[in-house]
Amino acid sequence: MLKAFPNADLFTLCYRSHLTYPEFKGRTIFTSAYNAIATNERRMKMFFFPLGIMAMKFLRVTGYDVVIISNTYCAKYVSVDKKSKIFIYTYTPFRLAWNPTSYQEYQLSNGLRRHVFDLVISVLRRIDRAESKKGHFHLSMTEETKQRVIRAYQVDDVEIIHPPVKCSNFFVQDNPRCDYYLIVSRLEYYKNVHLAINAFNSLGYRLVIVGNGSKRKDLESMAKSNIQFKKDLSSAELADLYSNCKALVFPQHEDYGITPLEANASGRPVIAYGDGGVLETMLPFTEQSRPFTAVFFKDQTEESLVSAIKIFDNLAVDPTFIRTHAEKFDETRFIRLLTAFVRNKFNTA
Repeated sequence: MLKAFPNADLFTLCYRSHLTYPEFKGRTIFTSAYNAIATNERRMKMFFFPLGIMAMKFLRVTGYDVVIISNTYCAKYVSVDKKSKIFIYTYTPFRLAWNPTSYQEYQLSNGLRRHVFDLVISVLRRIDRAESKKGHFHLSMTEETKQRVIRAYQVDDVEIIHPPVKCSNFFVQDNPRCDYYLIVSRLEYYKNVHLAINAFNSLGYRLVIVGNGSKRKDLESMAKSNIQFKKDLSSAELADLYSNCKALVFPQHEDYGITPLEANASGRPVIAYGDGGVLETMLPFTEQSRPFTAVFFKDQTEESLVSAIKIFDNLAVDPTFIRTHAEKFDETRFIRLLTAFVRNKFNTA
């Protein structure tokens, strides 16, 4: 978005340069008062309700003709001018408010704890829906997330612009090693990495898992010696891992899913749970003899994943075709579509 509008100012809940992408370091960034409290991700989440919400409501974004809100939850809570044209790009409605069962903590709660959870969720839903009404134009990632936005925020019209993959960050290896499968993911409950670990424990195939998260230690304790964990990799190290893997394994239901496109940009296919965003970004293998970018498995079970891996083992891969497919989702396309949409709506509103 900043490449589409390079002169734009940037406002956010909080900012720690060492915890995010280096591209932001050269920009002027305005933060909410919550920046003084949220010194790390744990503290940011711990006190978000209600302090983070209050801080965003007091963050004034004024004096602009156009405000583009990049958002899952609190970005749209900012104070804006009535004269500004507001574009809200929602990746998915606030997960805790609108899909609490995706959190293990909610699923395992009961009694008084569940009652408190439900009270907080009801408040969050009211706030979240009310703040969404300030948007004049709504955008989202996929047909599935579009329908979620319509249901949660009761809006009529949502434009779909697929998020971008930066193909220039990845390359196709001339002679890839293909001696391991790869997972690149946050290590959280809903990512279903445990499903892949069980499958690869059974198969004995080599699996490399890149990522960090609250479930890392639990997942490491499950894994046999054929499974290796990595974290804090450089962009070059990650690109090398992608380019030499046999395939990326993607066991979760994801709203969109950038990592399958990153694998494709490296000329490598994906073994994915066949639901969510991959339905719009991947070309699945079928019995017909045509090129593919992914093999889907139907059920989120160890058996279904193992079956898909065994099918994939007997298939020929076309890295050039896969890379060309990924380029259809390159950031240059996203920039062009977003710029055209905003300018057209601003000029005709």
